[in-house]
Amino acid sequence: MSAVLQGFTKSLAMTVLSEIGDKTFFAAAILAMRHPRRLVLSGCLAALIVMTILSAGLGWAAPNLVSRKWTHHIATLLFFGFGLWSLWDAFSDGGEAEELAEVEAQLDADWKANAGTAKEGKADDELKKKKRPFLTQFFSPILLKAFSITFFGEWGDKSQIATIGLAADENPFGVVLGGILGQALCTIAAVLGGKSLASQISEKIVGLSGGVLFIVFGIQSFLSSVDS
Repeated sequence: MSAVLQGFTKSLAMTVLSEIGDKTFFAAAILAMRHPRRLVLSGCLAALIVMTILSAGLGWAAPNLVSRKWTHHIATLLFFGFGLWSLWDAFSDGGEAEELAEVEAQLDADWKANAGTAKEGKADDELKKKKRPFLTQFFSPILLKAFSITFFGEWGDKSQIATIGLAADENPFGVVLGGILGQALCTIAAVLGGKSLASQISEKIVGLSGGVLFIVFGIQSFLSSVDS
């Protein structure tokens, strides 16, 4: 039980500090301003839950593919590496502003493209519905859009790789629970007012906190035995 709790608390803290103010956070916030919040929340949260489970699954499988000793050392190096990366980002200028501008530009381009096609007459509505992709016949296009933007935005992201490393070194069940709760808290905050919330939170403080947290994880992993 203590192993599950340790994995849960580490994953929760890491997820919250990694996700606040990142690209998917801003994407959820901007989408929620233009579309029904429940659809955006459902799509984003579903993508993040799937990503968390996949990442934890990869981390859980890693010791079966590589020796436990090596996965432990790799996880330790990842924690130190992400800690230094977060500290570097915290002292770099314009990180959050650039991410927000990039996400807004991408979504604006998509929004204008959709608005242009929406001006066509309603006579072709039934034909368009029949020609829609298979999944959009059953799910809202907005929900699928939120899901795809979030899923592919998170793929290969620092938080995903950190989750893999954490699950390789901690109880994967606790990592999944903590990650899902952290993702839910961040996504709800983003959908309910993430853009204004992010502007009120100091990016430097979040980056410093995340960097220190990763380094603490690295020190704890370095000092612990491989079999612990």
